[in-house]
Amino acid sequence: MPLLTVTHRTTYRYARPVRFGDHRLMLRPRDSHDLRLLSATLVTTPPARLRWKHGVFGNSIAIASFDDASDLLEFISTIELEHYPAEPMDVASLIEPYAETHPFAYAAEDADDLAPYLRRHDADPERVVDIWAKSFIKSEGQTRTEDLLIAITRAIKADFTYEAREEEGTRASTETLARRSGACRDFALLMMEACRSLGIAARFVSGYLYDDRLIGSENPMVGGGATHAWCEVYVPGAGWVEFDPTNGLMVGRNLIRVAVTRTPEQAVPISGSFIGGADDVLGLDVSVDVIVSALPGDRVSAAASSAASTHPPPA
Repeated sequence: MPLLTVTHRTTYRYARPVRFGDHRLMLRPRDSHDLRLLSATLVTTPPARLRWKHGVFGNSIAIASFDDASDLLEFISTIELEHYPAEPMDVASLIEPYAETHPFAYAAEDADDLAPYLRRHDADPERVVDIWAKSFIKSEGQTRTEDLLIAITRAIKADFTYEAREEEGTRASTETLARRSGACRDFALLMMEACRSLGIAARFVSGYLYDDRLIGSENPMVGGGATHAWCEVYVPGAGWVEFDPTNGLMVGRNLIRVAVTRTPEQAVPISGSFIGGADDVLGLDVSVDVIVSALPGDRVSAAASSAASTHPPPA
């Protein structure tokens, strides 16, 4: 069980002092059976009034309001948590018998609650995502649900090129499929849409990724920390199961879940506005630093990060 300290620093620079509208921040994870939040601090420059609330999905959201103009806007979020790394689960042993093979229908007591996560996010008039998703179904014999989901996950990892894309927003799944490339948030949405087209509920997850080798390491190792995006798929009996198509994995031992939403747009870590011209923006720097220690006093630094010139997307 590693003890993790994650410091997420986001710095905007401007050519002259500008004024700021409210900013919406999703940087604080929720306690769960695999994560225990020990402490969380959020420091802003210039100083802000913070108002906390729970969003429609139960995520923790801070609203930052500013009085002072500044040529620098910075958010430093530091969280300390106990992480219980999940091992790949044996979905086949947990799945309800009626859902062992595809297609299946969700039980009546779950269907209404899962309906929003079955609704397609993107228009697909040519049904290209549908056709691609159905290519993973066996032409003869039964298709095991677990095998289907793993095949989609691994295909995105194997057949698509990862690109660290700096601009805001998530590409439509049809565009990602046509380009055969994208950022992790694009891959997460593509898998979600593929699952939804097959009648399987899926939702978007944003959070942090750190080097898996740091878990349980006896010697200091340098790894990477970054914002990341993946998805969860609802499998009867197993519940919400995490899939990381960027890395071709079912359940990630090195994933720290922060926000779970129906769409990627609802999971942006930092969003807000400023009063000024486009030329006033000089740039943006984002860094994520992760410190992992298996035991108190035995801390291993995982250097982090990414840099961008626009608002940071979920990953």
